[in-house]
Amino acid sequence: MYTRFPGMTLMGIAPNWLLIWLVAWSVNRPVILSVMVGVALGFIQDSMTFSGMSIAPTHALGLAIAGGLNSLLQKQRYVQEDFISIALIVFGMAVIVETMHAVQLTAMGSGMDNVWVLQQRIALSSAILSSLWSPVIYFPLSRWWRSLERKED
Repeated sequence: MYTRFPGMTLMGIAPNWLLIWLVAWSVNRPVILSVMVGVALGFIQDSMTFSGMSIAPTHALGLAIAGGLNSLLQKQRYVQEDFISIALIVFGMAVIVETMHAVQLTAMGSGMDNVWVLQQRIALSSAILSSLWSPVIYFPLSRWWRSLERKED
């Protein structure tokens, strides 16, 4: 997740791989399960990015909201399964995740005066990159998960 290959970053921001996986996975799952997986992925990301601060914002809240909202979309009813819809969903969820991170920083009184200026740059960069990479991740994963479901039947 934190390996940065040339050409994969935009203004120093990389795609949010956990968010892309969460969106791909939670498309056809129940809301409560998607929220729980979002929390678990958020804690995994927190453990990888722990800076040693006594109080730090968590990624779990934003990913839980993104998982729940994505599951609520009931993709098969409202959105077709194509690369444009997946990219748009990931774009919106990336903005939500980064906004929740900025809200937590503001609520904690982080002392950063430019939280919201930085949030705009980070959210837009993350959303663009994540949405561009999402079809590349989504289609192989969805085909694999469908083949696993067929084997179970």
